[in-house]
Amino acid sequence: MKKKDLPQDNEGIHEGKFKDLCYVVDQDGNYVTAHSTGWSPKNTAMLQAWDVIHEKVEKIRNKVISGELSPIAYFMEKNMLDIKMLSQYTGIPKRKVKRHLKPVVFHDLDNETLEQYADAFDISVEEIKNTFSI
Repeated sequence: MKKKDLPQDNEGIHEGKFKDLCYVVDQDGNYVTAHSTGWSPKNTAMLQAWDVIHEKVEKIRNKVISGELSPIAYFMEKNMLDIKMLSQYTGIPKRKVKRHLKPVVFHDLDNETLEQYADAFDISVEEIKNTFSI
């Protein structure tokens, strides 16, 4: 793509605040980098992908509210983490992370363990405990 043809659609998810770095061909035929504020089809696809993510987070949120899962499941989904990744970030074994997703087990967690989760989610222990008033 030529530099002059690089899309600049400012109506994407970032509304022109962020730019993609792209490789384009300049007037001399050399590859150079240039910034694009987006391309309408890509922006639409990204918005649809974020809608799916928000739906998944909402489903987990409802399961936490209904008592099926602990708040750790919500923050894990909100941060797009799976059990393996959360285990790696916290240093807590995967089998324990899986157990901590159960509300009964979550209620018995000590502050040190909750602090490990809070650090991974970049929130406070109080936020983990009180977001759902559990």
